[in-house]
Amino acid sequence: MQQMSPIDLERSRIQTTDESSDGIRARHGHRRRIVLLVVALAVLVVAAAAGWWAARPAAPPTYLTSPVTRGDISPTVTATGTVNPVMTIIVGSYVSGVIRDVYCDYNTKVKKGQLCARIDPRPYEAALKQAEGQLARDSAQLAGARIDLARYAALVNRNLVSRMTYTDQAALVHQLDGQVEVDRALVSTAKVNLGYTNITSPVNGTVVARNITVGQTVAASFQTPTLFLIATDLTRMQVDTNVSESDIGSIQDGDPADFTVPAYPSRTFRGSIVQVRQAPQVIQNVVTYDAVVGVSNPDFLLKPGMTATVGIITARRKDVLRIPDRALRFSPGGLAAAHSSAAGGGAGAAGAAVKGGGQPAEVWVLRRSRPVAVAIRVGLDDGTYSELLSGDLREGDEVIVGEQPAGASGSAQTLRFWRL
Repeated sequence: MQQMSPIDLERSRIQTTDESSDGIRARHGHRRRIVLLVVALAVLVVAAAAGWWAARPAAPPTYLTSPVTRGDISPTVTATGTVNPVMTIIVGSYVSGVIRDVYCDYNTKVKKGQLCARIDPRPYEAALKQAEGQLARDSAQLAGARIDLARYAALVNRNLVSRMTYTDQAALVHQLDGQVEVDRALVSTAKVNLGYTNITSPVNGTVVARNITVGQTVAASFQTPTLFLIATDLTRMQVDTNVSESDIGSIQDGDPADFTVPAYPSRTFRGSIVQVRQAPQVIQNVVTYDAVVGVSNPDFLLKPGMTATVGIITARRKDVLRIPDRALRFSPGGLAAAHSSAAGGGAGAAGAAVKGGGQPAEVWVLRRSRPVAVAIRVGLDDGTYSELLSGDLREGDEVIVGEQPAGASGSAQTLRFWRL
């Protein structure tokens, strides 16, 4: 066997290495082609699935319905107000002085003329005595002047005194006579002021406020001080409400009104409008008017100053066909309904609609599993239901109030909750 030289051995090794590298490159290229083929197939599968999903027929949505019912509709104007007695008398003081005695307190039931407090009378007793003394002195002078006048009258006829002396004496008598009349008026004034030191109740009622204490000084020089507030009759109360100018036009005397107070949240008090006052009030740049609600209070549960939340019923329809206001605002596909102004427009708008024969509106009903628009006319609206005046609807018909997109989760309880 012929032995290979070192040079031949090195050439043989290099040739073997090159053959191995060519095999590895061939295998790597084959794998790359397989990966690209798999990726292309996956892209084709995803594109085909997306096209199928887009081209598939859309499932119809689920419509939420509510029935046309028969019942009462009562548009209501909501307002807040304050509970007050029907008549509250302010008892003040005509004279100034120190309060010596107080006989009436909070919740005291008083009669007309009953003594409630007394101002220290001593300064006014002294003024009365001074006026009486002045009257006595001037009366005595008047009596002496009249005697002198009678004597001068006898002497002047005998020419023993001059006629001027007689005339001067007559003038003095007239002057003293006028002074006596002034003194009598001062005595009367002093007696009146002394009488005003007794603070009495001008009416029968209940003391709801006492603003004085024993020893307090009352100054009546510039403004009459308030000593007591007396409510004439707490079995009859009134609620002074603040009704906005946009709602006041629909409120009239005699309209029924319900209200609650925080002290009795589960109890509803009932009254009626007794007066709509013409004087405007501006509260936070909003013009309001006082609609007075009269209410009976036999149990004395209502107290002056309580805050009331009032609902004034401006109209009422009994046992009429009514449809939910949500049905008036519905349009398929979630589009805004152009007729939505016919619902929830407030009692004033609903009242105007009734005078004109109602307002045109549109609702959607399911006919053969498809939503169909039905033209109707609506009347009164209480914010939840609208009165159905005319249209191809009957009691029990299901009107559409909303829709649930296909595939959205929902249960029978959810659908019932959406119904009004």
